[in-house]
Amino acid sequence: MSSVAYTVKMSAADYRAIVAHARAWLPAEACGLIAGRIEGDVKTVEKVYLLTNVDRSSEHFTIDMHEHLAAVKDARAQGLAMLGNWHSHPATPARQSEEDKRLSYDHSASYLILSLAGEEPVLKSFHFDGAESTAENLIVE
Repeated sequence: MSSVAYTVKMSAADYRAIVAHARAWLPAEACGLIAGRIEGDVKTVEKVYLLTNVDRSSEHFTIDMHEHLAAVKDARAQGLAMLGNWHSHPATPARQSEEDKRLSYDHSASYLILSLAGEEPVLKSFHFDGAESTAENLIVE
């Protein structure tokens, strides 16, 4: 299977919402979903869902299944496509861990990782096709 990396566009307001949610969850990982539109190889985030990590762990996350379903229903009602998910790494870089790769089962999804390990947050997006992880171009505007 070949890897198709997208350009992911997100508003500065959505970026700030993700950072605020992630900081509020410290020392645990925060998580959520992203929805929007796909045109060619560009994914435009139109809605960010700030969800609950039921594991409340600093090393992994599980999205609350009821919130996940509600977010999917909401996105569909608004005519949006589910683009992927996001989670934070409270103390490690914005890169896919081996567990992240193992759990990246949706090969059409973008996986955004926010690192809070440094002085400034770092957000990166990845595509994983089951064999390799590819960095996606992330634009916050």
